[in-house]
Amino acid sequence: MIKVAVAGAAGRMGASVCAAVEGARDMELVGRADPRLDAALADVLADAEVVVDFTRPDTALENALACVQAGVHAVIGTTGFDVEPLRSARAPEGLPRANVLIAPNFAIGAVLMMRFAAQAAEHMAKAEIVELHHDQKLDAPSGTAKLTAELMAAASGKEEPPIHSVRLPGLVAHQEVILGDVGQTLTIRHDTIGRESFMPGVLLAVRRVGELPESPVVGLDSLLF
Repeated sequence: MIKVAVAGAAGRMGASVCAAVEGARDMELVGRADPRLDAALADVLADAEVVVDFTRPDTALENALACVQAGVHAVIGTTGFDVEPLRSARAPEGLPRANVLIAPNFAIGAVLMMRFAAQAAEHMAKAEIVELHHDQKLDAPSGTAKLTAELMAAASGKEEPPIHSVRLPGLVAHQEVILGDVGQTLTIRHDTIGRESFMPGVLLAVRRVGELPESPVVGLDSLLF
């Protein structure tokens, strides 16, 4: 059994992760950390092998560094923070190596959308990205959009495409990549209808974060392709 703790457990995504972990036959939920539950990450680290973090950009880095220092793997769904300090973070001698996986999007379809967009960018002249999220999302542009733009630029050798952000009630998570060339356009779109779409990717990351050859790793595609 993989012992899992969830940071941000009282939030919408955190609560969904807790339910998914409890429903997985090979996992045990050993802790819920959240200020609204009067439980800090430090209170649950000792019992965990993997921490799943869906908190805030201003706390995610601190949480990830604490996990590494405790020898606990971290799966981070929070975006909008600088990952550079994690590149030199290591567990103290005597503790197991701890890996960090940061996934801007855990939906398998979204990962495929990013991959297809990168492939299309090699063959189309220009592109722009439109990302749409609920009005409670703290960062804009989204981590998914930024990673998509980076992947497209790396694949095509062109500049990163512009990103347009929309924040409205009623939305969950949506993104379309619009590519144009002479006499034609191509649109690649992914829509998240419900947060349950993220859970297979989260559970995959929990199961395999310990296998990563390096840390930190950004993107769920490292586990899929």
